[in-house]
Amino acid sequence: MAQAFTKAMARNIFYGGSLFFFLLLLALTFQTEADFPSRDNRAALEGPKGTQIAEGKRLWEENDCIGCHTLLGEGAYFAPELANVYTRFGNSTDAIKGFIASRPADGIPGRRSMPQFNFNDEELSALAEFLKYVSEIKTARNWPPNIQG
Repeated sequence: MAQAFTKAMARNIFYGGSLFFFLLLLALTFQTEADFPSRDNRAALEGPKGTQIAEGKRLWEENDCIGCHTLLGEGAYFAPELANVYTRFGNSTDAIKGFIASRPADGIPGRRSMPQFNFNDEELSALAEFLKYVSEIKTARNWPPNIQG
């Protein structure tokens, strides 16, 4: 015969489940903290390159690039993922700068295309260094999953 579900049983299930999930949270937190040093690339932010990377990020935000592109999976899905653009362009910041600078002023009729932002050489270098920095972030799941982004 089935036993009735009592308040004591419900309380034990609640406390036992709470304790289990709290311990699980602690274990996952410690595992993540232990894994961070192997994925850290903050050293790239030191020195003059760091200033250039910060300027590239500022330009990225100021021109709302995330309104069309994704970066590490975050953003709009209108244009390609840019977390691996440095790899896609043959590990060349010059190729990234050339692509951004070559965009037509009015876009390509009948197609979605990136607008011409008329960046100067310094700004193009900063954006390219920022995208290079992002491509060197060691993500937990090797994002993006394919080379096309």
